[in-house]
Amino acid sequence: MDTLQAIILGIVQGLTEFLPVSSSGHLQLAKELLGVEIAENLTFDVTLHAATVLSTIVVLWSEIRRLICGLFSRRFNEEQAFVLKIIISMIPIGIVGLLLRDKIDMMLSSPYIMVIVGAMLLLTSALLAFAYYAKPRIKERISYRDALIIGIAQAVASMPGLSRSGSTIATGLLLGNKRSSVATFSFLMVLAPILGEMLLEIAGGEFSATGIDTAALAAGFVSAFAVGCLACKFMIEIVKRGKLIWFAAYCAVVGLTAILSYIF
Repeated sequence: MDTLQAIILGIVQGLTEFLPVSSSGHLQLAKELLGVEIAENLTFDVTLHAATVLSTIVVLWSEIRRLICGLFSRRFNEEQAFVLKIIISMIPIGIVGLLLRDKIDMMLSSPYIMVIVGAMLLLTSALLAFAYYAKPRIKERISYRDALIIGIAQAVASMPGLSRSGSTIATGLLLGNKRSSVATFSFLMVLAPILGEMLLEIAGGEFSATGIDTAALAAGFVSAFAVGCLACKFMIEIVKRGKLIWFAAYCAVVGLTAILSYIF
């Protein structure tokens, strides 16, 4: 993989991490189209995810700072409750990461990856369409129960092609939560799991650039971060306006294309 290919993959990751179209699925499709073969798939993917985590922190810094300040209050407040809900939402993905991490990495190298990605994109499309047309009763705040259910949706979205943001946002909307609250919660809840993933790789000695040029890895990180900042701001506005149906149509087309490309 050369530097230009890494930049392209970084752009794909930065765009699709926040848009409900599956960053992992598009990353695999982009690799197939570019003819990229990477010995350490997971290392490269996690590096790009780390870049988008950094972009999330930059875009949502005012919200993150408010939560941090609220944690130091002696009385239990809304900020502490929100952080507790974030922690609850991380439990399912933590379990999946510990028990199924190796199997997910093996799946990324499967000869049937295009079919898997295509099928999961179709599922993402169905979720987004259902959330768009459903009219649940709107609640004021995300409950602890909702946080756990949204967390389960995030864990299921470990499947390549099933959008994490699409799954968590659609689930939150179907549970009757406000669009703006769901968008912010969705983007904040992924911070710790991805950072934890990187720490596990570093601690286990698995984080290496074997088969990947260091300059290419850095270029991919920078492009994913820059594009991620723009995409995060854009997606928050899109969710507020409730225009998810267009992404449902897009996922359906790309999913079918991915499956047909494997068959033919």
